[in-house]
Amino acid sequence: MRNLKVMLEYFYPWTNSAGFYYAREQGWYREAGLDVEFTVYDPGRGDTLAYLARGEADFGIFPSNRLLVQREKQQVVVGVAAINHRGMETVQTVRSTGIRRPADLAGKRVAMNPTPRGLAMIRQLVQADGGDADAIVIVDAGTRELTPDAIAAGEADATFGSYWAWEILMDTAVPESERIVWPVDEIGAPPYHSYLLGTQEALTKREPETVRAFLEATERGYLAVAADPLAAVPVFEKFVPYFPRRLFERSLPLIAPTWLHDGAWGRQRVELIEPYAAWLAEHGILHDKEIWRSAYTNDYLPQRTAI
Repeated sequence: MRNLKVMLEYFYPWTNSAGFYYAREQGWYREAGLDVEFTVYDPGRGDTLAYLARGEADFGIFPSNRLLVQREKQQVVVGVAAINHRGMETVQTVRSTGIRRPADLAGKRVAMNPTPRGLAMIRQLVQADGGDADAIVIVDAGTRELTPDAIAAGEADATFGSYWAWEILMDTAVPESERIVWPVDEIGAPPYHSYLLGTQEALTKREPETVRAFLEATERGYLAVAADPLAAVPVFEKFVPYFPRRLFERSLPLIAPTWLHDGAWGRQRVELIEPYAAWLAEHGILHDKEIWRSAYTNDYLPQRTAI
């Protein structure tokens, strides 16, 4: 059995990894001769991409923009499959703030992790609605996701970041009728792959059949859960039991459609990658808008669709 360490994209497993866990529970990795271990990163030692670059994980999930930024400095990790075909983030607020549209964020306190990409995004969302992006007051929340309760308590007027298929669904004391949630790709964000699956480029050359076998079993898992999202609920109750069942039951049917494009799993799409790289370069996050050309390959997917 070939042992593979697969690093997830967050501090704990959440429903975006359902295809991986389901494939393992069904024994599909083992059938392929793979002993797959799932793990999460220690932020004190970097994110998933940092672990992959050091060779401390075999595969990992990461945001597509971070891969491009890393690729400019260190051409080690390559994307081998798409996980999501749309953005996950939201802007959220509560009615008591008086905010009714993105332009109203001008002059308001927006809590977020103020990364260069995040700051460029929130500015674009306000500008797209005719607001003054220079008037936004940024509240540095780090990696903390403020809840509607925190907004209602006055910690901020709005937040940028919480996922419409995860944190937004968590229990809160603020009634749903009092909450306002805007998925960013519905209010002016550029289209992009939210998360990709990748590995060291060297592994694709050294063990191409291992990469193909892993992707084939993973595809099988994601297609199965996409067809029946609630089938993965018992898996998450087993591995992240501190969340209520109803959260998984709400999240899985919402996020499952983001895994497929035209019914297929995994293909990294030029029509999402190229303009997103150009957008990142336009906002000074990348220096080379063409870096995407060497950062992705679809050659190891079961259906071998190449960029």
